[in-house]
Amino acid sequence: MPPSPSTRPQAAAAPLRDRGDACPGALRLHRAADGHLARVRLPAGDLTVRQAAVLADAADLLGDGHLSLTSRGNVELRGLTEGCGGRLAALLRDAGLLPSERHERIRNILASPLAGLDRHTPSDVRRWARELDALLCASESATALSGRFLFVLDDGRGDVAALGGDVSLLAEPRPQPQAEADADGERPGPAGGALLRVGDDPAALRIAGPDVPRAALAAAEAFLTAAAASGSGAWRVRELPDGHALTARDVAAALRSAGIGATYVAEPPAGAPASPPYADSASPGIVEGPDDDRALSVLAPLGRLSAAQWRLLTAIAAADGSGALRLTPWRGIVLPGLPAAAAPRRLAELTTAGLITDPASPWHRLGACTGRPGCAKSLTDVRADATAALAAGTAVPGGLPTGPAPEGLPVYWSGCARRCGHPHGTWIDVLATAEGYRVALVGPDTAPTAARTAAPPPTAP
Repeated sequence: MPPSPSTRPQAAAAPLRDRGDACPGALRLHRAADGHLARVRLPAGDLTVRQAAVLADAADLLGDGHLSLTSRGNVELRGLTEGCGGRLAALLRDAGLLPSERHERIRNILASPLAGLDRHTPSDVRRWARELDALLCASESATALSGRFLFVLDDGRGDVAALGGDVSLLAEPRPQPQAEADADGERPGPAGGALLRVGDDPAALRIAGPDVPRAALAAAEAFLTAAAASGSGAWRVRELPDGHALTARDVAAALRSAGIGATYVAEPPAGAPASPPYADSASPGIVEGPDDDRALSVLAPLGRLSAAQWRLLTAIAAADGSGALRLTPWRGIVLPGLPAAAAPRRLAELTTAGLITDPASPWHRLGACTGRPGCAKSLTDVRADATAALAAGTAVPGGLPTGPAPEGLPVYWSGCARRCGHPHGTWIDVLATAEGYRVALVGPDTAPTAARTAAPPPTAP
């Protein structure tokens, strides 16, 4: 019998990468137990209704009829048939989802999903995200980044800033009143600038608004220089070995060389301001915007949608919304631009279709990896087990050994110790082992705790 995995992820020495990054993409398909898998990068989670329709067609024609949402706001197509890569690439290319085939795996850009939408919105950082994506796709050096390197653009509310970015930018307040929307109906890019951080360095660099996208790319290029000097083959900033760590001061020097101004901030402000009250971008429901504008925020149960559910979302976005969808790192979808009168009716339709639309839903904050049969490394069908546990009245089988599970924490079921797709911060870890499920509270400030439960035993390999 194999030894039981650790009850919580343990810190490890920086790895020595002696091979190329095999992270899947839209062109580099991954062979899984249920067929091939494609991961389509969607910078800032943005999709037009036409692009969304193409993804649904690809899932139906080439895959298993479902779409999976990732913790980076991307889409995965599973169950793809042998030899379909060329046809899939043609579909994505025609829809504008492959602006550069050499850069498609490095377009990992997270942005605050509700930026520019809620009533008390801070600066809209999504224009920065689009500009950064264009710079990435035009950069020859950027092709050396791994498919795991992550850019994060937070609009100031602090929702995505803590999601483990390699280069993270937190928008600062505007120094002047909000400007009027431009001819395209969008507010201008943030005038207040941003604080740039790399990896886990607590210091930051203050960057002027117009320079933010170029500064983000320059910081990534500084990482590539540090990784090459270290000889470690590091894919991410946190993997750089001692003596080669990338700091804000290092990036400041790189920015100066690129002609970008930056002010070193040793102790940047902590988190978003308490007022005004920003909407919770991880929570489902109706988001109130200025005037008559509303947005719908919904979540996919365990991160999976049928093509029919996806097409309903697309139809609502086209008929009543702005013609766009935004995917979130909480495996959700935001539909902007609905009139206030239409929002409740449309939300009710999505509830009937099986999507999570209410923060009180027991499915809210419940997640799981792919598990069996899709992943050969998984010990069991974690999705079926999580669903069965929820039907029995609990998202946490057996509870925590220390007492009731704290409210509001994510619960994540993993089929093996890799814990693919697990949340950031603190969460309740439901881990399949050879003996059954082990439950623990996992986080940077939590003590190790574990308990075996009466959850269904793993399926035999």
